[in-house]
Amino acid sequence: MDLTDPAVFDPKGLIRESYKIEGITPGECRSIFLDWAINVAAGQDTNAHIKAALAYYGAGAPDHPMTRVLQDGLGAAPKAARRGGRAGRLARPEAEDTQA
Repeated sequence: MDLTDPAVFDPKGLIRESYKIEGITPGECRSIFLDWAINVAAGQDTNAHIKAALAYYGAGAPDHPMTRVLQDGLGAAPKAARRGGRAGRLARPEAEDTQA
């Protein structure tokens, strides 16, 4: 797989197009990034794809909001701090003591 080819790491051109939108906001970039990320094929290294996009698009636009979103995407995924519903109640028996 050639990650220097945008057709490989950005097949729909979502990242490319985000760099062309004048006045795009960080929130819009995050939305585009999420759409792009869910389309990375299962089993592929998402970080490698992000790094390729940064090298290809971000190098020429270091202050673009998408560059920041891509950089943030390289960070570790946050761990879930809370579970809701029945699973959350069963996982924390001390919660029963506080509901008295």
